[in-house]
Amino acid sequence: MTTAAPKTLFAINPALDRAALARRFAETGRVQVRDVLTPESAREMLTVLAKGTAWGMATGAGEEKPKSFRAEETRTPQGQQALGAAFKAAEEHTARGEYGFRFAHYPILSAVQENWSGSEAHQILLEHINAPEFMGLAREVTGIDTLFKADGQATLFAPGHYLGKHIDSHVAEGWEVAYVLNFAREDWHPDWGGYLLFLDEEGDVVEGFRPRFNALNLFKVPTSHMVSYVPPFAPVGRLAVTGWLRTK
Repeated sequence: MTTAAPKTLFAINPALDRAALARRFAETGRVQVRDVLTPESAREMLTVLAKGTAWGMATGAGEEKPKSFRAEETRTPQGQQALGAAFKAAEEHTARGEYGFRFAHYPILSAVQENWSGSEAHQILLEHINAPEFMGLAREVTGIDTLFKADGQATLFAPGHYLGKHIDSHVAEGWEVAYVLNFAREDWHPDWGGYLLFLDEEGDVVEGFRPRFNALNLFKVPTSHMVSYVPPFAPVGRLAVTGWLRTK
């Protein structure tokens, strides 16, 4: 009797043209790596995110410390009241042209450090992102040989969610490159929003990356960017793992 081979959660596509990707990043400071994982690994990742994630909420309003709500908090009357207030604050700041955001998330690093129940698969995912195979790809494409670790959170941009314009200015903490490992549905339509947009000093969009399945966005920080609003009629949310690659 034969036994099935173990499933691979995270394996890099061996057919990537790394030299071409590196040239693209050197020219613009950003690149979208399509089909970054093997098809089997991408499907496993989608399963973990879509079916195994206890989604909480992340909100931000101006220069206030961002708020994070665990999934169980959002189901209590007190939590719903606090979340509603956080949503309102984010909207008010955004309406004034200030920084604001709201989206569903699962803070993988916090879950691992605090030993949250059900975080085992996400811990393995974070270990893979910090493993030599992925970090080697990131170093080769960005040309930054000193990258050595990454944090990460699972994110879900559902209808009504957005991430306002900002620059990720935490370079003092060793943030060098932001990453977005996308697992949106393959037929994602432009009308559904959720685009990663890059802006110039006048606020014009100079480039945008459509949410895709099995695509890795890498971009140098600080740089002005945002995630466009997902409208109420969008049928699904944009799934991804996001974070920063660090030099310290």
